[in-house]
Amino acid sequence: MSGGYDASTAVMDYPRRDARDKLAGRTRYTVDRAGQDTLKAVLFRSEIAAGRIVRLDVEAARRAPGVRAVATAADAPGRFGLGIADHALFASDTIRHFGEPIAAIAADTLEQARAALELIELDVEPLPALLTMDAALAKDAREIHPGWRDYEILLQGARRGGNVAWEATVMRGDTDAAFARDDVTIVEGCYRVGRQSHVPFEPRAVNARFEDGRFDIETSTQVPWTVRAVTARALGVPDSHVRVTVPAVGGGFGLKFDCTLEPYAAILAKKARRSVSLVNSRREEQLTCLCRENAEIRIRSAVTADGGIVGREATVLMDCGAYGGEQVFLTTMTAHTLGGNYRVGAMRLASLAVYTNTQPNGAFRACNGVYNTFALERHTDEICAAIGMDPIEFRRRNVIGDGDLGATGQVFEGNVLRPMLERMVEKYPAGVPTAPVAEGWLRGRATTVGTWFVFVGPSAATVNLNADGSATLVTSGVEIGSGSMMQSLPQIVASELGIDPDAVIVKAADTDASGRDLGVGGGRQTVSLGAASAQACAEVRRKLLAVAAELLQTDASRLVLKAGRVEAAGGSGGSVALVDVIARAEATVGPVSGSGAFTAPGVAAMPGCAAGHFIDAIDIPVFAVHDCELDIEVATGRIVVRNYRVIQDVGRAINPRAIRSQVQGGVVQGLGYALHEEITINEDGCFDQSGFETYRIPLAGDVVAVDLEIFEGAPSIGPLGTKGAGEVPILNVGATIACAVANATGKPVSELPLTPPRVLSLLRGRAPEVELDHINRNWRDNLC
Repeated sequence: MSGGYDASTAVMDYPRRDARDKLAGRTRYTVDRAGQDTLKAVLFRSEIAAGRIVRLDVEAARRAPGVRAVATAADAPGRFGLGIADHALFASDTIRHFGEPIAAIAADTLEQARAALELIELDVEPLPALLTMDAALAKDAREIHPGWRDYEILLQGARRGGNVAWEATVMRGDTDAAFARDDVTIVEGCYRVGRQSHVPFEPRAVNARFEDGRFDIETSTQVPWTVRAVTARALGVPDSHVRVTVPAVGGGFGLKFDCTLEPYAAILAKKARRSVSLVNSRREEQLTCLCRENAEIRIRSAVTADGGIVGREATVLMDCGAYGGEQVFLTTMTAHTLGGNYRVGAMRLASLAVYTNTQPNGAFRACNGVYNTFALERHTDEICAAIGMDPIEFRRRNVIGDGDLGATGQVFEGNVLRPMLERMVEKYPAGVPTAPVAEGWLRGRATTVGTWFVFVGPSAATVNLNADGSATLVTSGVEIGSGSMMQSLPQIVASELGIDPDAVIVKAADTDASGRDLGVGGGRQTVSLGAASAQACAEVRRKLLAVAAELLQTDASRLVLKAGRVEAAGGSGGSVALVDVIARAEATVGPVSGSGAFTAPGVAAMPGCAAGHFIDAIDIPVFAVHDCELDIEVATGRIVVRNYRVIQDVGRAINPRAIRSQVQGGVVQGLGYALHEEITINEDGCFDQSGFETYRIPLAGDVVAVDLEIFEGAPSIGPLGTKGAGEVPILNVGATIACAVANATGKPVSELPLTPPRVLSLLRGRAPEVELDHINRNWRDNLC
């Protein structure tokens, strides 16, 4: 106990306070909140992947029955983006992807708005569509953004050129010398992954109105302050002219970590002087929303006979689609994921976000860490085969630990991965099958490691004490389903103030009422908002104890907050009810409140090591060890996961119940990525998978109960030593499944997802080798 509170009281299996209403269907999401007089909006989208707009005529649509407003590129001149401002709301002269918005319509009814779409006249001169990164990077490839040199640069330091939107690199040590050594084995591998759709149960949705000279936006988002900034930039108004509020969000998984529909609704609301609702149909959600990007990876490693990794170089191509978007930022993560896990002597990494004439991609739970971990762990097993070393022993010798250098030269603190790996081996020894293998089936097992990190960034919080002894927490945090707003934050505030978590009211995000926040994602909510909330509580506690000290005629340093009372530490001396202290404070000094803020303290990287990065070093690394046992039906290629085990680093588990829920959900989502979910793009630039009939997400029968052990005690700057627990559970799943399939079949596995047809081809020796000839074996030749 210190500072007037007992930190251990924050740890509990506190249940979700919103669970009953959500299960009963009483929770009102953005899609449920449009009023009866709200106009309904639709977007007029391109039906080709590339072309020049010759003529656009919307006059007939303006005159259509019920239509109140029509918007085009003339109404939104601003460009926006991450790192580079390459994106406009509407296509004006060039179409760059199938489904790109060209105009927007608001009408009295959805049927009238859709009817008006049919009246828009569009003449387009088609252009050759570059639908793959191979095509986009060809020497004679057409530039998808011919004016890229004129785009505003929002973050300096990255190289760009042609159809490469952004390049992030790491160069540490003498890699050429490492590969030239005569005592090393050089192992090379190529890997490929497809896109994954988020499929939250609530699609993208927004309600907007314009009044008193300001835009008021109610939206389903993870990032209210990003929505505020991007909407203002796109519309050419000051940020302060936009207010964003966020009700309950029906899932996000990274899909809503961007601004998409909100500016369209805002423009239409201003033009119509009416409230406007814009909601993606499920088909629009599938065909046009951001996916986890497809990627291609080439890795080379120089390894000694005793397993030392003396050199590594890798190139990662990330398909950002028609605009840079989140992928520009996500190039940073390659250094900390593909360059993570293991101690490496010298390293060169390049991550390139590549423009194609396809739908823009975006952030998705653990982002490119999922496929970088797949590639790295498959490559690790291939190294082990090449040098004749047991994969577990290789990992035990090489996993990153205390004092080791990361890819960008940061120094890691604490031995975390090795004891986690050893614990997995201890719990589940090799060669001990859980059940006999049936005839006609093959069994495989694998253990993998993974490194992720918590996005820290700026957060702010205010805590107001109420007359009845409750507390109101005001932040820009958003409840997207992870439970942080409903569980961990009330627990932290309650522990700090000596009250019950049920007595903590958590306000929904409102950019007019709360301080700036980076957004919900990257496992940052409990860490960043929790730290800001704890700081706000510390101010509240100081004020309370000063008033209570006068009432009790004692020194404030002797007092603690406990169970709704202020009392002397150790129970000696008098006590007073919290409500009486609040009443006294209001009468003498005014209402009791406190504010707090938090941001990344910063960890040093090696100077000159990283270029084009948004984050050079990671403040809070998070580690995971996964183990999987699966069976493969030889006749069909069908995979059945028998057992799935996870040891997850959480720093300190303040709500083990919530952590178990997140790990279970993350693993199942990862199984979808590894086994089922596949998106293919046809010659028109359209996804072949337009709905649930063709896009296969995990069903109830696919769910595997996860055996989880929570690993505590790793260093963390988070409040009470916490780390984010919601992001990392998906990280290793694709890698672990792929390594287990390779072990079962004796075949190289270099591509995800492992659908039955792909596995059957693998079993029959017909699977084409993944050869990425457009990624040069000479690493430097891949750079801009």
